[in-house]
Amino acid sequence: MSEEDGGQAFPDHYTNGNGYLQQHPGMTLRDWFAGQALAGIMAGDPDAITIQNCFNASLCYQLADAMLAERARVEERGHPS
Repeated sequence: MSEEDGGQAFPDHYTNGNGYLQQHPGMTLRDWFAGQALAGIMAGDPDAITIQNCFNASLCYQLADAMLAERARVEERGHPS
C-alpha cells in the first residue's frame, strides 16, 4: 500500500466446518482509528453525518492518519512523553 495503515487490527484464525484453519486479516488499524473518530463525532452530533456530507468521513481518516503518525513518533522515541 502507498499509505501507512498501521497493519492489521483484530486478525482472526478459526477452524471452518471442514476442519481447515482459516485466517481473516481483520481491518487495518487506520480503519479502526477512523471508525472510532466517526463514533465520537456521531456521539456529539448525530445530525452532522449525512450521506451528502462526506467531509466528515474524510476528516475521520485525516484524524486516523494523525494518530498513526503520532504512534510512529512515540515508537521511534521509545516512550509516550
